[in-house]
Amino acid sequence: MNIFNRFNKLSLKAKIISVVVVIVIGWFGFTRIFGTNSNKPTYQTATAEKGTLVVTVTGSGQVSTSNNGTISTLATGVVSKTYVKDGDQVKTGDKIADIDLDLQGRQNAQQALSSYQTAQNNLAAAQTAMYTTQSDMFSKWNTFFNLATNGKYQNGDGTPNTTNRTLPEFTTADDDWLAAESKYKNQQNVVNQAQTALSSAWFSYQQTSPTIYAPISGTVAGLSLQAGSVIAASSNSNNTAQSATKIASVKTQALPMVSVNLTEIDIPKIKLGDKATITFDAFPDKTFTGNVISIDSAGVVVSGVTNYPTVIKLDTDDSAILPNMAATAAIITAIKDNVLLVPSAAVQTQNSSSFVRVLKNGKLTMVPVTTGLSSSTQTEIDSGLSEGDTVVTSISSRTGNSSSRSTSSPFGGGGGIMRIGRGG
Repeated sequence: MNIFNRFNKLSLKAKIISVVVVIVIGWFGFTRIFGTNSNKPTYQTATAEKGTLVVTVTGSGQVSTSNNGTISTLATGVVSKTYVKDGDQVKTGDKIADIDLDLQGRQNAQQALSSYQTAQNNLAAAQTAMYTTQSDMFSKWNTFFNLATNGKYQNGDGTPNTTNRTLPEFTTADDDWLAAESKYKNQQNVVNQAQTALSSAWFSYQQTSPTIYAPISGTVAGLSLQAGSVIAASSNSNNTAQSATKIASVKTQALPMVSVNLTEIDIPKIKLGDKATITFDAFPDKTFTGNVISIDSAGVVVSGVTNYPTVIKLDTDDSAILPNMAATAAIITAIKDNVLLVPSAAVQTQNSSSFVRVLKNGKLTMVPVTTGLSSSTQTEIDSGLSEGDTVVTSISSRTGNSSSRSTSSPFGGGGGIMRIGRGG
């Protein structure tokens, strides 16, 4: 009689017990065969080695427009002639274009010209008044000098007669020339103010004149004017006054600058002159160098967050770097050569003490260490390790159909190890 016939003759209870026994024996056999190595950990390791540690703080921002000037005009009308094109070199005051003014443009130009002529007249009047006060000052000085050097007010040995110099005749002459001198100096300030007003009036006239001029020397960029182009009036957001129309830009020979925002944690770590490496979103494969030239220690608060704008001047120019391009800068705060380094992930901290997991002959050992400076990826080891030691950066283990990785404290205890697992 075969095994199946015998099984069929068993009672229901006996059948159930037989099935359970077979399942249990099969489970223990499976785990014995296939589960022996299921909990064996896998180590991610690195080698402690000598090298150079570079510590940086990172900030993001934009290319500054400080090496660009704007060519603009308040004139309106039709462009009749252009004198330059994109890429041309210009000097301050060079002609950019001529405009055939429309009616509004002519009115604006005439008003600006009238203001300029008024400023000229004011300057001439101020200069005339200055010459008058200067003449009066010299006359009062001469009267005082003659009085002060006569025998009544000056002793025979040339020393002042202090007694007689208290007489009203002498003090009045002294006060007269001092007052005249003060009027002359005040009138000089009036002349300087009139000169400034004249310069401002001239600039306003240039802005409305039918000829557009270069405001600074440099290379023309972004000029799209041509004969027949129309320049229309534009106004500001309040619609109360006409605003200047941008015609083009002039790029100077100054090196590009990048302004980045640093946090309140990072700003104390940097100082003027610190070197930096800069990358741009537009061409991430290129890296530029520069140095810190400005730190805004007052900071700027936006939505409750304080940032400290820091300006970095690049060491070289590149025509591909344009104003307002997004940039990221890594400012170097410290460099240490020939120090023992391990990945920062290998260093574990417990109760203010640092440890490193060292793998030797297949065995894992916790080694107390003293750390120095650290960057985002590496940590300096002052003592506790030797060059060539194999350190563990993470531990992976597999249990059944799941896997986990230990990346934090190896000391045990509730919540001491962060695990990232998969499976159920």
